[in-house]
Amino acid sequence: MDKQTFEYAPAPESRAVVDIAPAYGLYIDGEFTDAADGKVFKTISPASEEVLSEVAQAGPEDVDRAVKAARKAFEKWSALPGSERAKYLFRIARILQERSRELAVLESLDNGKPIRESRDFDLPTAAAHFFYYAGWADKLQYAGFGPAPRPIGAAGQVIPWNFPLMMLAWKIAPALATGNTVVLKPAETTPLSALFFADICRQAGLPKGVVNILTGDGSTGAELVSHPGVDKVAFTGSTEVGKAIARAVAGTGKKLSLELGGKAANIVFDDAPVDQAVEGIVNGIFFNQGHVCCAGSRLLVQESVADEVLDSLKRRMSTLRVGDPLDKNTDIGAINSAEQLGRIRALTEAGEAEGADRWSPECELPSNGFWFRPTVFTGVTQAHRIAREEIFGPVLSVLTFRTPAEAVEKANNTPYGLSAGIWTEKGSRILWTADKLRAGVVWANTFNKFDPSSPFGGYKESGYGREGGRHGLEAYLATAAEPSNERSERESERDR
Repeated sequence: MDKQTFEYAPAPESRAVVDIAPAYGLYIDGEFTDAADGKVFKTISPASEEVLSEVAQAGPEDVDRAVKAARKAFEKWSALPGSERAKYLFRIARILQERSRELAVLESLDNGKPIRESRDFDLPTAAAHFFYYAGWADKLQYAGFGPAPRPIGAAGQVIPWNFPLMMLAWKIAPALATGNTVVLKPAETTPLSALFFADICRQAGLPKGVVNILTGDGSTGAELVSHPGVDKVAFTGSTEVGKAIARAVAGTGKKLSLELGGKAANIVFDDAPVDQAVEGIVNGIFFNQGHVCCAGSRLLVQESVADEVLDSLKRRMSTLRVGDPLDKNTDIGAINSAEQLGRIRALTEAGEAEGADRWSPECELPSNGFWFRPTVFTGVTQAHRIAREEIFGPVLSVLTFRTPAEAVEKANNTPYGLSAGIWTEKGSRILWTADKLRAGVVWANTFNKFDPSSPFGGYKESGYGREGGRHGLEAYLATAAEPSNERSERESERDR
């Protein structure tokens, strides 16, 4: 039998379904507008390095305008009955579904992820979050956060580049359902889907100022977070930036939720079904090029089955197809940016220098763009940088263990605590292990499964607060037991 059982012809998705304008402004108070100082930056396709569009760079004056627009809109938006707010969220969800093919192509172009993932995961999950929180909008008094929960005010939200549209949905849907208004800053390298979402807000008839989109770099995010008119800050991104944000809002009275980095352990016990576990390992670390905060980047495999699992894993990795994100056959797309590619290379070189054994399947990489082969390291110890630091790329570190207690000890030996995976046929072992793992999300015999009704978040340096589910409402609600938001009222008077 040939090495490859099947040969695939390219099956590219058409770019013609999405119309990218040559330039985009900021979305403030229901209108697209240029930055006050006229600054712009380019967003490129990481698969080809071609310029996709030119985007406005928001400065302090723009942030101020957007926050004031959100605060003004808050008065009427928060006064609407929950059933009326729900109608807008339902409309947004339906439009996301109707435009899903267009948005999936856009996301793959701007982000570099395979079209199969943006089409089958990102878009359905984004729409599902708006549907889910639309259902909560008129039931907030039954959510368990007091008999008369009320919105906080204007939320400043900063999202990362790995799941641009999905992270937007995770942030905006619960904020709007609870009666808050939003100023959202997408990542500098992936601004386009957020700008298209601004058009969806107009299409849905959302009142002006309820959602505002500010594109820009880290300085824009810092201005938004520190603006005195922002009542709530939500951030998803690196632990380093999360710590800086926590310091910036300390003592201001702003409510804060952080979803930060991770170094998840994927634990394979000796009784695990090997083929199923290998699929979970591959999904855990190579999904979205490893650009996943909850990626299973540390494989902890029981010593007695380590060779079998590794042999099967290498065979499976040899079938992964790296290449054009718009090709429906592609498993691993482009790394999001040259900067991220440099970080991945630096950490993998450190792994080799520290004595770990590196292996990647043979695969031809495109000549243009940012690419990295799926990689596995064996002979890794707890002291290696690749076992301690978040690589945020398609790189797996393999460690072994002999007893369940050792597996738990190694899994918890990290400053992070976002997620973990357990592979075993014994339900009692799943429950025993999950109870001892210090991780916000624990998957059993699966990995990277998300549902809008299930909370997501971490411990330790992976942040605090939860997104998704009933728990995700709490970050955007003030309860009767909490003091009145006098600062918000004072700021509203000043802004008027």
